[in-house]
Amino acid sequence: MAENIKKGKKGISRRDFLKGLGGGAVGTAVVTHLIKPASAAPSLEPGELLQLSKKVISFVLNGKEIQVEVEPGESLLDLLREKLHLTGTKRICNHGTCGGCTVLVDNQAVYSCLYPAFRAEGKNVLTIEGLAQGEKLHPVQQAFLDHDAYQCGFCTPGFIMATLALLRQKASPSPEEIKVGLNGNICRCGNHLKILEAVKALASQKGGML
Repeated sequence: MAENIKKGKKGISRRDFLKGLGGGAVGTAVVTHLIKPASAAPSLEPGELLQLSKKVISFVLNGKEIQVEVEPGESLLDLLREKLHLTGTKRICNHGTCGGCTVLVDNQAVYSCLYPAFRAEGKNVLTIEGLAQGEKLHPVQQAFLDHDAYQCGFCTPGFIMATLALLRQKASPSPEEIKVGLNGNICRCGNHLKILEAVKALASQKGGML
């Protein structure tokens, strides 16, 4: 396999490296490792089978239990955007490298572009649409607004959901813990300092409002 990976002037490219790995178990393990701290799909549990045909699943979405038919190979992102028309969750890289599609599954931040839709069965899924109460913004959304952390806003839903997951895990994270917790999200506008300011302000508050 290694002999088939072509070298350029600067050595092996990332593209050729991943092509050389192919779709095998080794490639999957490497890619999964690279997408922390948010995660893709958890490995199959004992006795669990991959979905090979259409099936109807039920789960809680933004506080309401729903039933929906999912396709084999359909991602949670596809389900949310294309079938349920919840377009606040953004499709950007579609490879689990930018965090723009981050949602919460049982309070764990996951990349919905890599999370198989059928794995949502019986779980609690929260998207950006489930945060605000009418015209009243969620505290995380309000903090981003107060600290000018939006910029173009395209990556913002992913950052907000990752922030919520972080603060639910630890109410008052340190600045270093905040950086680690948001390490899987990218702002192409370069507004990371304002985003960090917003999260630090939230971390300094008390009361468990999240």
